[in-house]
Amino acid sequence: MAKLWRVSARGLSLLFVTSMWCYSAAPLRAAENAIAPGTIITAQNWQQYKQFMPDGMQALFSGSYSWKMPADLKMEIGPTSHYPLPQIYIQNTERYSHLVKIRELPTGGHTIDGYVAGTPFPNPTDPLKGYKILVNFWYRYTPYLDCSADDHEYLVNAINQVSTIRYEDVKRRLSHISDVGQPINDPHAEGIDHTTFSMTLEPEQERYTAVLVVYYADPAKPEGQYIFIPQLRRVLRGSSNSRCAPVSGSDFALDDFSAFSGGITRFQADLLREQPIVALVNAEPLNYGKPSNYYFPSFFPKPEIGKWEVRDNYVLDVRRIPSDRIGYCYGKQMIYVDKEAYTASWKDAYDPNMRLFKIEMSERIARPVPKENIQFNSDNAIEIMWDLDKHHLSAFITATPDGKSVLDNEDCRNVDGVNYDDVERFCTPGGLTQVMR
Repeated sequence: MAKLWRVSARGLSLLFVTSMWCYSAAPLRAAENAIAPGTIITAQNWQQYKQFMPDGMQALFSGSYSWKMPADLKMEIGPTSHYPLPQIYIQNTERYSHLVKIRELPTGGHTIDGYVAGTPFPNPTDPLKGYKILVNFWYRYTPYLDCSADDHEYLVNAINQVSTIRYEDVKRRLSHISDVGQPINDPHAEGIDHTTFSMTLEPEQERYTAVLVVYYADPAKPEGQYIFIPQLRRVLRGSSNSRCAPVSGSDFALDDFSAFSGGITRFQADLLREQPIVALVNAEPLNYGKPSNYYFPSFFPKPEIGKWEVRDNYVLDVRRIPSDRIGYCYGKQMIYVDKEAYTASWKDAYDPNMRLFKIEMSERIARPVPKENIQFNSDNAIEIMWDLDKHHLSAFITATPDGKSVLDNEDCRNVDGVNYDDVERFCTPGGLTQVMR
């Protein structure tokens, strides 16, 4: 008989069964002044601005679901931000994007060949325009190393009780790197694209539970998932079929991180439309790290956190390829991808019967990256998942109440005496055995 092992750590709840980048400003800035800076959107006037909202945000405003916007909500609109991508990433796009080709797989899905670094498809066009945008999102610029010694997640249950989970998180890019002083492929890569490491710090009874997910340079190769269970003092191999399992008892599944982390070979993507939407880009960690700066119980950001801005987005309809759909949690995912940075700030998830049942806000908070100036994707984020069926929510916030935030690249080499630049320790299954040493 199959056994369900429910384990904690942001990263996995395991189910074990024993030619040139387009930098022309005009097309990227159509959203500017769509809503005048200084405008205040409220629960009373929101319909005047609904054309600038994702469908899920409109659903929360409508009052038709278990989760809804608070009556006293205010969203102040500020000017639209523009932060240039790293120069090396731009150069790699110009140098290598012409090599990238799409290849059909026997499964009915697709993959790419020839990718080196930078944006794979700097000017995505048909055929398969939606898929090309999804690929660009998958290989968007990210620093080669992100680390946080204290990420916070707040869980709100059906009777509005709040519990807190704290994590140590490390993300490492080992291939396709575009950062100053780094090779395109790290010598330690050995066929790995990137890894994510997460260890639970709190609650105490789950402390030291740690998860490593390995994403390979060959995107058709299933992820490697490993978990260290402190009670057993052992590392166990996870199932690649557990992508829908709840993570640490939260409302996020593994495929939900950063709005989408399911890979590019198991999914198809169609471009539905291009739409300017409101997004939260600029915020200080001291402000967005405080739970009191969110409306309770919905955890939607208050004006104290920052001003929203209108940004041009692609709206993608992302679905599992037909051969992989049986048993998958989502019938479709509507993902809003920023045209300038290829980050995703919003997702509406539908069940297999195409009924809206989860809404995810995944705002990427722009922060300075060493030697790369301010970047949209520094891995600082506010991620809220509203479960409309269970009336649960999970708020994952990469800042502490006292203002500590995610660090990047060389800033990770000494964080309170810990070197998160240690590839063996934080990027390999062997490193999990060192968790309690």
